[in-house]
Amino acid sequence: MTTLVQSDEAERLARVALSRIVEPGDQRVGKLVTETSAHEVWAALQSDELQVRGVDGYRLRLPDADPARDLEHATKAGVRVVVPGDPEWPPALDAFQVKRPLLLWVKGEADLRSLTDRAVAVVGARAATDYGAYVAAELASSLADRSWTVVSGGAYGIDGRAHRGALAASGPTIAVLPCGLDVCYPRGHDGLFREIAANGVLVGEFPPGSEPTRYRFLERNRVIAGLAAGVVVVEAALRSGASNTARWAEKLGRPVMAVPGPVTSTMSAGCHQLLQSHVAECVTDANDVVEMVGRLGADLAPQRQGSSRPRDALDHDAGLVLEAFGARGEFSADELARRAGLAPRRVLRALGNLLTAGWIERGATGWSLGEQAKVPEPRDTPEGGA
Repeated sequence: MTTLVQSDEAERLARVALSRIVEPGDQRVGKLVTETSAHEVWAALQSDELQVRGVDGYRLRLPDADPARDLEHATKAGVRVVVPGDPEWPPALDAFQVKRPLLLWVKGEADLRSLTDRAVAVVGARAATDYGAYVAAELASSLADRSWTVVSGGAYGIDGRAHRGALAASGPTIAVLPCGLDVCYPRGHDGLFREIAANGVLVGEFPPGSEPTRYRFLERNRVIAGLAAGVVVVEAALRSGASNTARWAEKLGRPVMAVPGPVTSTMSAGCHQLLQSHVAECVTDANDVVEMVGRLGADLAPQRQGSSRPRDALDHDAGLVLEAFGARGEFSADELARRAGLAPRRVLRALGNLLTAGWIERGATGWSLGEQAKVPEPRDTPEGGA
């Protein structure tokens, strides 16, 4: 493709246009945007210059694309556009690389990036039992009391109970929707969505008027996992959207947690499978969750006396993985697992926490030390001494 000179506004409009014709998470389009720009990909699609198998088909949707119209409709609905590089863009989503969202449509009073600084996803079955509904609400309320944002999918059942639990504790919550933010889905949650917008945000990858589809639900789950420091599955059948969200969190190296339920309940079978396969850790309350997703012990660390060493706040696995890095170069997760003597699953979880806290960086071929890891540690000195 020919390199074009584009302004930030042209790039933003191109992303809005692409969001109308490209399905979220398309790796081929994501790769092209990463290697060039959204503006160049959009221009190439319009000019017949782009010849990439599987991408050309999007030209059939070109008549539907009118970014100025979509922005006008969004503004009337109180919806704004947030793109990579904006102050409100959540950096945690950059971990998706070529599957990173092209943009996010956002509605609500709160700042999305600030909300995701401390966020946990609480997800589960639509056909929730009384047990699951109670646990979800209590868990979300307790997390909100600890100043954690609750992320979920806005659906009936566990999702709705999680949102309401956070709101009941006067905490913010994020609902990630599989449709345009002007499309109320499910319709019975119209009042809930208004309350969420007033106290948190509604988020989606889809332009105004977009209706939900099965594929869009699955891609929505990826964003839920991406916005959160960890995912808690409260209830889930063996094949469920909640389990799909958990798998996305696992791919990102973020903690996956599951709440056990009655062995006779089909709505807990998915949770038990996640636990039995060692994808998830067992949690029963907010204390367990914060132990898993807290900023490397910062939420629970006792007060220290004398000079503090940032590495002292690392949990056992994170400390071992950080020590496994060499001073230079990138290391794969398998190599770090061998050096640290830990199971790959534990290494991936530690890497996710270290990345969030700024200790390491993600590169093209692996992981490397971040700037924080290169800062000299303070030395202990006798009290009153120098």
